[in-house]
Amino acid sequence: MDTNNAIALDGFLEEATVPGDLHGSTARFRITVSPTDERTDEMVLPCGVTDPELAHAVLHDLVPGDKLRVTGHLHLPRTPDDPVWLAISTLAVLETAPLLTDPAAVTTAVLERYGPYLCWFDADTDAVDVFTETGTWVGTAPAPDEIGDLLEAFEQRQSTSGE
Repeated sequence: MDTNNAIALDGFLEEATVPGDLHGSTARFRITVSPTDERTDEMVLPCGVTDPELAHAVLHDLVPGDKLRVTGHLHLPRTPDDPVWLAISTLAVLETAPLLTDPAAVTTAVLERYGPYLCWFDADTDAVDVFTETGTWVGTAPAPDEIGDLLEAFEQRQSTSGE
């Protein structure tokens, strides 16, 4: 393939990687690409790896939530039943996903991504702790349906403070 036409994207590993064949010499995964803070610009892009060495690394070293930079060629559908996907030629881990150290917390809590925000849902309470993807504290929403109000207030504060 012509490397001059390759595209590079940064995104977060959407879910666990899967083998593309029975032998694990290929791999498939999805990344969430969010180039701006606008939710309408966000997309989930299927990716495939055919290099056996890179596929092994993808299958055994990546975890959901890792921030990746992928480079490859976009395959557009030629018929209505063909998928759009990115054939990966190189991959770099920009940031690893945060590891939860308390095993009990893993079963009672969930970390969810909302664009550039991370929300910590704990099954023991209705409150939701919210951070930016860089770790800046946003606040605590009293209930999950109030996250939008919290994010709007945070963005208002950021725009008035010039940050």
